[in-house]
Amino acid sequence: MLNILFIAIGLAMDAFGVSIALGGAYKKKFTKGIVISAIFGGFQAAMPVIGWIIGGTFKSFISGVDHWIAFFLLFAIGLKMIYGDLNNKKDLFKQKDIDFRLITSLAFATSIDALIVGMSIAFLGVPILLTISVIGIVTFLLSVGGIYLGTKCYRLFQNKTGLIGGIVLMIIGIKILTDHLFF
Repeated sequence: MLNILFIAIGLAMDAFGVSIALGGAYKKKFTKGIVISAIFGGFQAAMPVIGWIIGGTFKSFISGVDHWIAFFLLFAIGLKMIYGDLNNKKDLFKQKDIDFRLITSLAFATSIDALIVGMSIAFLGVPILLTISVIGIVTFLLSVGGIYLGTKCYRLFQNKTGLIGGIVLMIIGIKILTDHLFF
């Protein structure tokens, strides 16, 4: 059980970082933070199931490109945020309604590793329902915490949330890429 918890925390770290970036956008909008966190937790719980079902069939192919997909998605969204902030365009995160495509893109990008973990779970013989429940709950809770932390940071950096959020997303993308290429 402790191993599952550590896996869940490790998988949730990218979602936590992105949640901090999102926090400034949805300040004082608790329900939006809960919805975003639920989407992140849902993706983190669903991806291992998909990986578990796929098993070893496509493992070598997916593990060869997963980090590139996550990198490009996060980097592109980060660049778009920075560009919008520097050109005084509407901040991606400063919208009245949650941009579902943006949130699902971020949730997907931060949960690709969970797909690979799901493939491993198929060979470890651990209970899949318990594993995905822990992964989903931990990601949800850390995302709520990240959004809360982001709302507090917003007060310090009010005018540059797009710039800072974009940089954070790009750093997470680079981290994912370098972790897979060099470690």
